[in-house]
Amino acid sequence: MPPEKGPLACGAEAIGRMASLERILEAARAALSPQDLKGHHLVITAGPTREPLDAVRFISNRSSGKMGYALATVALRRGAQVSLITGPTSLPPPPGAHTVSVETTTQMHQAVLQHTRQASALLMAAAVADFSPYPEEKKIEKTGKLALKLKPTVDILADISKKRKGIFLVGFAAEAGPMVGRAEEKLRAKGLHMVVFNDVLEPGAGFDSETNKVVILDRWGGKVELPLLSKEEVAYEVLDRYKALKT
Repeated sequence: MPPEKGPLACGAEAIGRMASLERILEAARAALSPQDLKGHHLVITAGPTREPLDAVRFISNRSSGKMGYALATVALRRGAQVSLITGPTSLPPPPGAHTVSVETTTQMHQAVLQHTRQASALLMAAAVADFSPYPEEKKIEKTGKLALKLKPTVDILADISKKRKGIFLVGFAAEAGPMVGRAEEKLRAKGLHMVVFNDVLEPGAGFDSETNKVVILDRWGGKVELPLLSKEEVAYEVLDRYKALKT
């Protein structure tokens, strides 16, 4: 493990500090993991997007980014090159990932287009806004009732499916109820290889939790129903399925 940059005993700020305990532990986990994703470049999106309403407000969702960050962490352990495109979160970027921070759906779309040019797969775990307001340049004053006019945002997965032939596409479908049929529809309509469904109303599988309960579907008719697991364990299962189907 190389030393890190930070305040030293002499008072200077430079490279020379011992690596943090978490980075040492992560390096050990990587050393003990099979490097079965070596040679794979995975583009992973995470977190919410924010759509501006006016100069100070925005509309967003409750995504914490934990599922996408877990995928990036596990992929790095297994030897993959990872480009993590993330909306606003409080999570520290996984060491070793090329992290790109974005806010709006348009910014995420542009970043995904750029980084999927030579990618093996796109895992779209971000909770991208479906609609965007027509933003005001100044702050909207509180003058009574306000009606918002919304427009659809770009469908990033559908666009990548058309423009990046040969890339393995994994979508995520978070639904408010056991509507796995919606995930199956998304799989077909967007030309995906895999989709990961979860019901956000299921205990332990909602936003900002440390766990998730998912169903993994693929275009060849495969269906894997997983019990409630940590998001890191879910990440291993998703990447195992990707590896099996990719090869």
